[in-house]
Amino acid sequence: MKYFTIRKRFLVPSFDLEVEEEKKIDRFLQFLEDSEVGRVINKYVLNSTKFGGRPNVNYYNLFAVILFGFAFGKDTLRDLEEACKYDLRYISIMEQVRPSYSTFARFIKNIITPNEKEIFSLLMNQLIKEIKLDNIDAFLDGSKFEANSNKYKFVWIPLTFHERISTTFFNILKDNNLCTNFDVEKYVSSKTVSLSLTELNNKKDKFSEKQFSDLMKTLSAILLKVMEYEEKENICGPNRKSYFKTDKDATAMCLKADYYSGLGTNLHAAYNTQIIVSKGFVLAYYVSQSRSDLSDFITTLDYYEIYNSYPTNLCADAGYGSLEDYLYLEKHNIGNYVKHSSWEGNLDATYPDSYRLNEDKSSITCLNGLIGYPTIIPKRHPKHSNSIFFKIEGCSSCEFKPYCMRFIHNYENNDHKIFEVNIEFLALKQKAEKNLLSPKGIELRVNRSIQVEGVFGNEKQNKQYTRIRRRGIENVSSEMMLVFLGSNLKKLFNYFELNTLQTFWVVPNELEAQTFKKPSFKKLSKKDKKN
Repeated sequence: MKYFTIRKRFLVPSFDLEVEEEKKIDRFLQFLEDSEVGRVINKYVLNSTKFGGRPNVNYYNLFAVILFGFAFGKDTLRDLEEACKYDLRYISIMEQVRPSYSTFARFIKNIITPNEKEIFSLLMNQLIKEIKLDNIDAFLDGSKFEANSNKYKFVWIPLTFHERISTTFFNILKDNNLCTNFDVEKYVSSKTVSLSLTELNNKKDKFSEKQFSDLMKTLSAILLKVMEYEEKENICGPNRKSYFKTDKDATAMCLKADYYSGLGTNLHAAYNTQIIVSKGFVLAYYVSQSRSDLSDFITTLDYYEIYNSYPTNLCADAGYGSLEDYLYLEKHNIGNYVKHSSWEGNLDATYPDSYRLNEDKSSITCLNGLIGYPTIIPKRHPKHSNSIFFKIEGCSSCEFKPYCMRFIHNYENNDHKIFEVNIEFLALKQKAEKNLLSPKGIELRVNRSIQVEGVFGNEKQNKQYTRIRRRGIENVSSEMMLVFLGSNLKKLFNYFELNTLQTFWVVPNELEAQTFKKPSFKKLSKKDKKN
């Protein structure tokens, strides 16, 4: 008699999802409906597509399950494929359809990536409306993510070699009286080399057979090299110095977490990602190829225009404290809580600024309290535009002289010090310092390390998302969009469940403004030019 091999076969399996889970999914789907993101996807569903017909899978369900996966840890194509087979939540959203990983890949590449900004804008505007998010205070920071590339196959921009071969080329032209009507170029173009070959061929009779053969061979070799250099320079573009062969949009960068050989000791293929965070939600992001955060500040804030407004206050670390960035904040009436490069040195008096701008904005005061005024130095101009010279006299007996003049050789006999000052930048810098030292500034500084650093920490440490999975800056940008949307949607689910937002530290009413530590001439005098 059979006991275990007698089975009942089901034509359509039944799936029972818990009531609470069903409510969460229904509310999530209603959120997507209210955001009107469906009209973006609808363009690819109608029969009017150039290929005709309808897709073999419900694109709306596919989009919903991708967002759901990125919110709850199913952020790879294989994970999504498996979840649609075995996870009741994903099965419910997909209505028992089991798309393959290649279906997910094509959907992300062909639909999400081209409409990345519009999708993010619609969903985030609906999220802000849904939870009544007060995004008055915002925090900006950046982090580097390793690219999906072979770290050993990278190319430096060959400008030095291009310049050398240009010098060699023009010397050959000069010695052989070729292309005398061309101006000498620092980086010779392949077009110029081609014209020289044409002229050499036209003047063939003026050279011996051996001379002509040698010149033709040499210039042809130069042409091939110049074309190679131009190709590499075009791939790098004007703002990069390197690229990787397996992902030409990735740039060589040092990463903090280097699993090859320690902290920041090797170069890796990477992308720089900037985010703006408020109340723990990523409101804006920007993926770039730049190795420094400084050049991405304005572009990231421009992306914030999807909300038709700017944050009231913005807090960021010292990597963004430049004149251009400060002027941008002033122009858009954004509260300036952005540190500058000498902030930490001023705060603990280890490396304080040697002077400060007075309220009249026409004089400066040094560490010893001496007043400096604008001066003109004959036959000498400031190194930077919009800067002027200020002169402080009476430095002979100053106790801070070894520190202020630590970069001047043989300063012992100097009785004065000349400072090059950009008054506009110094005024904005001191305004930012005043804001940062205020109770509000203390609150923002504390919350910056909690909120914006917390987002990166959650992705890199908790989720182990340290290496990007796609290649090409457009695909990488859409991937980062899905990662940050997933982070936001997970917090949205928590809000649906608890009906409250996460709370952050608020400054006590009795807290007083912070002040800079008073510099000690004994400690600063040791930091002379030898250190």
